[in-house]
Amino acid sequence: MIGAGFSGLYAIKRLSEEHSVLCFEAGTSEGNSQVAAAPGAAEASPTTAASPPAGAASGPAAPAAFAQCAACHAVVPGKQGIGPSLAGIYGTKAGEVAGYTFSPALKASGLTWDDATLDKWLAGPMRMVPGTKMTYAGQSDPAKRAELIAYLKALK
Repeated sequence: MIGAGFSGLYAIKRLSEEHSVLCFEAGTSEGNSQVAAAPGAAEASPTTAASPPAGAASGPAAPAAFAQCAACHAVVPGKQGIGPSLAGIYGTKAGEVAGYTFSPALKASGLTWDDATLDKWLAGPMRMVPGTKMTYAGQSDPAKRAELIAYLKALK
């Protein structure tokens, strides 16, 4: 479901029978879109894995914390959404997924997606790379970040 609000567009993405995520998109002065999932919108039970999003590649089961990621990111190679596909992202340079338009800030960051970089990124993308299009507030739980990183490593 997509609708218009006072400050831009919003979308409600159904991830499973129990989980939906509300994403907001608003234009910026540079003409880029900024997207944010509503805080806590996709909090899944910590003991259950998130259902794979529609069109997801078969592979490792996503941790529950990935439900929030799946609102904007696909895990199918080449399938771009609001954010780039995360398939095979581990070990690559930031801003180099073919077919996705990254912010100049992320492209110029020089980051490589390894454990340490992903941990810091997932804790607060906007703090790590000011000017990024990824307006996710961050995952404060180190254990959930570790689960997400292990999952990303397994996506080949």
